[in-house]
Amino acid sequence: MPAFLLRRLLEALVVLLAVAAIAFVLFQFIGDPIAQMLPMDASPEDRARLAAALGLDQPGWMQFLKFLQNAVHGDFGLSLRQAAPVASLFADRLPATMELAFAALLIALLLGIPAGVWAAVYPKKWSSQLIMGASVLGMSLPTFLIGILLILLFSVEVDWLPSFGRGETVSLGWWTTGLLTADGLKHLILPAATLAIFQLALIVRLVRAEMLEVIRQDFIKFARARGLSNRTVYLGHALKNTLLPVITITGLQLGGLIAFSIVTETVFQWPGMGLLFLQSVQFADIPVLTAYLCLMALFFVIINLAVDGLCAMVDPRLKAQARRG
Repeated sequence: MPAFLLRRLLEALVVLLAVAAIAFVLFQFIGDPIAQMLPMDASPEDRARLAAALGLDQPGWMQFLKFLQNAVHGDFGLSLRQAAPVASLFADRLPATMELAFAALLIALLLGIPAGVWAAVYPKKWSSQLIMGASVLGMSLPTFLIGILLILLFSVEVDWLPSFGRGETVSLGWWTTGLLTADGLKHLILPAATLAIFQLALIVRLVRAEMLEVIRQDFIKFARARGLSNRTVYLGHALKNTLLPVITITGLQLGGLIAFSIVTETVFQWPGMGLLFLQSVQFADIPVLTAYLCLMALFFVIINLAVDGLCAMVDPRLKAQARRG
């Protein structure tokens, strides 16, 4: 097991270095931050002075090495747009993105797993047909359209829920949350539902497909032959053997929720890292863009390691394979 963990950590380090290098190279071509920061009539001397102050006059490889050296110490430089430390900008917006992503994942799991099991156990019932039809619709509609429709229905037509912002928050040290206030919870409902719908549809279809495969296995037939109740057979035996791919996909989807919540945060003006990333693209804020992709890569690496551990706990065969590895 230690050798397995060491190998995975080394692989994760290689992935992080590769993502950092690719991001740094790509963002060199998205625009000229000097032109964004200076007026149109700025002299060449002013441009050279600002470039030297920001370190943009150095060769690209020197800029990248300096970025890596500072990133190891948690220093991602200064935002060219806001003239503030990138780390502090992320620290201010990370709670909002994490809160939104975990709320969306919780909605998807709490509704998706029972719905998928029901659709697999009772495939001919009208409710199962309705669930599968809704899942197709949920996977087909684009996220921005879902958000606009929810705003139109619940904010404009019936005026039940707010359409933008994060609402009232409370501070727990450096972490801010809206989960402890009624206004914060009301502001969270629509964006979390928008972000959860695709994940919900995916989990429903995945759980149903895996359950249909598992209940055809011989051990399920033997469990029924022993006279066990349907509840015990489906929830105690079949569902447990269905969880392995569900855990894997759910872990990857959590990383996707954190990294790709840009559309949802833009539609609802949710003050998270996705909205910061989009604003930085428009301004060619290279330190923010590079640090964002590196941070997202780190999230994916951590989540994948956690998923591997959970899969080993659920499936003893994987634990034995890791020990032999």
